[in-house]
Amino acid sequence: MKLARLILRWCGWQLIEPATYPRQSVICVAPHTSNMDFIWGKLYYWAVGQRAHFLMKRELFVPPLGWLFKAMGGIPIDRRHKGNTVEQVVARFRAKDDFAVAITPEGSRKARDRWKTGFYHIAEEAGVPIQLAVIDYKRKKLGIFEQFVPTGDLDKDIHYIRSKYRADQAKKPELFSEQAQ
Repeated sequence: MKLARLILRWCGWQLIEPATYPRQSVICVAPHTSNMDFIWGKLYYWAVGQRAHFLMKRELFVPPLGWLFKAMGGIPIDRRHKGNTVEQVVARFRAKDDFAVAITPEGSRKARDRWKTGFYHIAEEAGVPIQLAVIDYKRKKLGIFEQFVPTGDLDKDIHYIRSKYRADQAKKPELFSEQAQ
């Protein structure tokens, strides 16, 4: 914990920490345009003494790297079968009292016209809050800045969540889209 906090401070990052961490949550992490986002994110959770799982395409879970990803909280997702990711993650929430999963609404580091809304549907179906987390390279701020409970109005809620990231700068700003489906 202390080493991760020291590394982040040495690299100039200011940590944003909520007053409390819920036992279960979906963590909406944006912007996501670089592989470094993963490293900074994992260092943040180690620094604050929390564990957050993450979703990655199944193809990356080959030994020996796959073992490391699983040990770090990775959950392999088979993207060939559309539509079952929400159900798979909701089942994990129902099976565990302590479970948090970090999801990037862009779904990729590439430029996208729209955000994916799976993170929202997971939180809504599991009955857990969404923690809004940022990796702002311009201001060097990293962490969870707000907790949000889905109201059931997808369009309104996504618009609100997106608005919270408008001032934040990705490592590669040209790849960050604030649009939502």
